[in-house]
Amino acid sequence: MLTLKVLSLLLSYPEAGTLAALDEMAAVIEQENLLPEVHKKSVLAMINSYRGADLLDLQELYVALFDRGRYVSLHIFEHVHGESRDRGQAMVNLLQMYEANGFEMATHELPDFIPLFLEFLAQQEPAEAVKLLQDAMPVLSLLGARLAERGSEFRVIFDALEGIAGEPEGINKIRQQAATETPDETLLHMDEMWEEEAVSFMGAGDSCQTGTAAISPVTITPRDQFLTLKGAKKSQKRSL
Repeated sequence: MLTLKVLSLLLSYPEAGTLAALDEMAAVIEQENLLPEVHKKSVLAMINSYRGADLLDLQELYVALFDRGRYVSLHIFEHVHGESRDRGQAMVNLLQMYEANGFEMATHELPDFIPLFLEFLAQQEPAEAVKLLQDAMPVLSLLGARLAERGSEFRVIFDALEGIAGEPEGINKIRQQAATETPDETLLHMDEMWEEEAVSFMGAGDSCQTGTAAISPVTITPRDQFLTLKGAKKSQKRSL
């Protein structure tokens, strides 16, 4: 599923190598034909928008969008566990899944970094990749909805992921939240801790539990107040 690799690159910090590979990326989207037509056209339009663009401008826009606030953080578990200790165990479980499948991380990013997660999925059997992607869709769809509210072109990547995995349960509620939530408090209180409503991740159980055989490390079951963010903490800069 090389389409997922292309989406991973488009969602990563822009590099010269990415701009040099635009023709190859477009060819993958066309030839693999994995995306529904409407999403395929949107992704190809995004690829074309990079042609002739200034790399420094693209990097500046990327940092301004993804590295200055938590509402659109590209780390899955930030939207699920915040700074709780459960996040550490979730990272361990996800990393164990990577290692069990022979996937070696070549960057210094955390394992829940979405572009890295998509790169991993691109190397899996299609049925397994779709299943794992579906597990993560509650968070990914919320990010897409928030990017849509910001008028960001990056929303097309998350729309494309919905085109592959399908919309998660409660998608209307997710979009309503994105449309009605207050501004990202991270931008107003950069030095304060932040909290979020409780979200069940990998089900209830001992936070020290290890192993990934029975339960997917990215299974997300939101409760009534889905991923409501309060307060803030400065986000760390990310790049590939």
